[in-house]
Amino acid sequence: MSDATSARTQPLKVLVYSDDVTTRQQVILALGRRPHPDLPEVEYVEVATEPVVIQNMDAGGIALAILDGEAVPAGGMGIAKQLKDEIYHCPPLLVLIGRPQDAWLATWSRADAAVPHPLDPVQLAETVISLLRSRVPASA
Repeated sequence: MSDATSARTQPLKVLVYSDDVTTRQQVILALGRRPHPDLPEVEYVEVATEPVVIQNMDAGGIALAILDGEAVPAGGMGIAKQLKDEIYHCPPLLVLIGRPQDAWLATWSRADAAVPHPLDPVQLAETVISLLRSRVPASA
């Protein structure tokens, strides 16, 4: 098996951060185990607190982080800005925003994309697929 083939079969780790278990579950259910047939399966890392987000991101191996901008006490936009400032070659970050008008805040946070609440499963999946494609080597 070539390196490119083995890389495509390794699950992609997607970190899902929210202090609300319901929000985390909505994200995971909307995306499923394989958001797109061209992508490997996804393995979710559910996180409820900022220190655990930082710990997981520092450890590496995360292909995408989905951060809830409405989480308390640490919102996803502040965490996104910190991660982009502190992690060299930070993986893509998707921020869930409270309303479409908050997109400018997501830009400030340097997130790679933003999706508003309530979550639209199709919009979420399309955004996640486009972000994950940048993390998967092209097939021969």
